[in-house]
Amino acid sequence: MQEGVLLDAREERAYRLLVGLAAARATDLAEVAELPAPEAAEVLQRLQAKGLVAVTAADDPVFRPLPPDVALGTTLLRRQESLEAARKTVAALSEEFRASASRRDAHHLVEVVVGATALRERLRDLQESARQEILWFCRANPLAMQGADNTEEYGALSRGVRYRAIYERALLATPGELDSIAEGVSWGEEARTLPTLPVRLAIVDRATAVCPLVRDDELGIGEPTAAVINRGQLLDALLALFESHWEQATPVALQPSDQTDPGALDEHERFLLSLLVAGVPDKSIASQLGISRRTVQRRLDRLMTLAGVDTRTGLAYQAAKRDWL
Repeated sequence: MQEGVLLDAREERAYRLLVGLAAARATDLAEVAELPAPEAAEVLQRLQAKGLVAVTAADDPVFRPLPPDVALGTTLLRRQESLEAARKTVAALSEEFRASASRRDAHHLVEVVVGATALRERLRDLQESARQEILWFCRANPLAMQGADNTEEYGALSRGVRYRAIYERALLATPGELDSIAEGVSWGEEARTLPTLPVRLAIVDRATAVCPLVRDDELGIGEPTAAVINRGQLLDALLALFESHWEQATPVALQPSDQTDPGALDEHERFLLSLLVAGVPDKSIASQLGISRRTVQRRLDRLMTLAGVDTRTGLAYQAAKRDWL
């Protein structure tokens, strides 16, 4: 009989036949089951030992079936108790193993990448493997990859990967960067800006983060290095850092407004307003838009009139209140 089986195939068949007969001698069962008489007698004895049949007439034994739930219920209960005890043992051992493995393999949680080329390749590989979301802290003076060089972003966006990027204000004033950001937004990137960011950071699928290890004022000393951080409390802290800054950041509006009323902003006005709210100086705004500083002022005056205010601070407040960005 197989280990753990309550009844093997011959026992189950013999019991079913005996239930149909109501009572039978070994010879009767042998005839019905087409078994040799000694084999039929042996099966009936095994059923008797398991409490599934009762025997009468010792000289010529007659076997009668007994309810299986009474005979086998106790066995099942004992096995259930044994399985529950085994489950608790496995759970305790697994917890002990995980705790030990966490201490033993802590160095696997963080990998150090050395060199701009190696870092750039790792960022490309992570983006190509992304399936859900990529988060970015984009500081001025990129360390390994300019925005225009990040062609993997478009492939990921086309696969449905969500991109959320926070740009430092100084980066928006860098020639060519706004064009790169605008292209990313046109593909579906969500872009926001803050005056400064604490670190450079990329997080892929909330499972892996890349964060440089060298401070910006020390970048000229040797090769750049970065930590590739896997699941753990350090990664949780970086995710919390990103989300807190995302809530504080100002959206970078680079798309035409969906509003249809006559007072709605056009694409260029929303772009200008987003740069103003982000704190970009008039000179840099003029440079990015390819217009004069006087034209910037004139357009801002028009926006303040439209918002019913006479200061830039009031304009920024009304922009947020009216959901212009």
